[in-house]
Amino acid sequence: MSTTAEAPAGLIDATRCPLCGEANRCAMEIERETGQAQPPCWCMQVDFSKAPLTNLPEEMRGLACICMRCAAGQPPPPPRSPQD
Repeated sequence: MSTTAEAPAGLIDATRCPLCGEANRCAMEIERETGQAQPPCWCMQVDFSKAPLTNLPEEMRGLACICMRCAAGQPPPPPRSPQD
């Protein structure tokens, strides 16, 4: 039995950044979903020291990769207007 908190099924989309909701482009997740080998993921060569990981609730950590923008500590894109 696990003693760590787990998010309810369906709460986390492993293909989306849990901080901003954009596609995280995780090669490991793409390979898991498609069964097709992928090159090493971009995240294996990135410095995450500027990522605002403290903004992510503890129970959501380790369930989905954050995107390149959030890993770099950049703000999320502005919301799209309904006319876009």
